[in-house]
Amino acid sequence: MADLSRRALLTGGAIVLAGGMIYAAGGRNLFYSAITEASEAVHIDPPTAHQQAVAGDILLVDIRRPDEWARTGSGEGATRLDMRREDFVDALLTLTGGETALPVALICARGVRSARLSNQLAAAGFSNIIDVPEGMQGSRAGPGWLKRGLPVVR
Repeated sequence: MADLSRRALLTGGAIVLAGGMIYAAGGRNLFYSAITEASEAVHIDPPTAHQQAVAGDILLVDIRRPDEWARTGSGEGATRLDMRREDFVDALLTLTGGETALPVALICARGVRSARLSNQLAAAGFSNIIDVPEGMQGSRAGPGWLKRGLPVVR
């Protein structure tokens, strides 16, 4: 019985410690920081992405999965292109007319995948990649497309 109580106490303490570490350093979510890749891409917020996409100033690409598009819709003005496609770079080149300097903004759910893909596209020769780090659902960067009440297409 003493072993069980001791084990429960140690397990509970570990959970509390882990939870505290997640929100250490001035309220920053360290877990999110650890999984989010640093990106050299320019960052814009969802209202700016929406405005520029609708105006035709950028190509806004929703890189999430089809089941995510079905759940929330995509931002108005966005083109859907699942980043898991083996031919993603070729498909994106088709959308840009082969222009690697065309401004391409990437949006995902919470900014993790868009940051990673920004770096991969820069390595593939794209020179004008823009990240929307708030994503559709919000992140530490901000509330996101949906909570901002921006229009979506289902």
